[in-house]
Amino acid sequence: MPAQTIVHCTYEQHAHAILAIFNEAILNSTALYDYKPRAYDSMKPWFETKQKGNYPVIGIEAQDGTLLAFGSYGSFRAWPAYKYTVEHSVYVHQDYRAQGLGLQIMQALIAAARQQEIHAMMGGIDASNSRSIALHQRLGFKHVGTLPQVGFKFGRWLDLAFYQLLLDTPTHPVED
Repeated sequence: MPAQTIVHCTYEQHAHAILAIFNEAILNSTALYDYKPRAYDSMKPWFETKQKGNYPVIGIEAQDGTLLAFGSYGSFRAWPAYKYTVEHSVYVHQDYRAQGLGLQIMQALIAAARQQEIHAMMGGIDASNSRSIALHQRLGFKHVGTLPQVGFKFGRWLDLAFYQLLLDTPTHPVED
């Protein structure tokens, strides 16, 4: 594969490419439990939420600037005691899957989480997505539970599996 660069994605430069990757996943997979493609106007608030929460949006670009993959994380739940826990997601462009890009994005997200003193990373994965599950297990994520039949898409019930990675951060957690 040609040279690639890890980048911090921006609305101005990456919104269209991220939207295309999202929408392909919505239409053709259970990686997202949405039914309909997202509209472009959904991207500005999505990026604003990431920026407000100081959550990274990390991508991998080809030499020509094509976005090959991206990932991010956000709040796990809204209550203050969850402030050291995030839920992440990773998406790879359909033409570039099974080339190690998801691994690179996950490694970059884990590094960002450590730097931000996150303690727990959560991944909600469709239980039939064996590739994503294998990737998470390779990185040390542990299966912490499955919610049976919580989604319905493509005419069938979907089970949502949760995988968790506990980090050695923060050094001094506080309750403020």
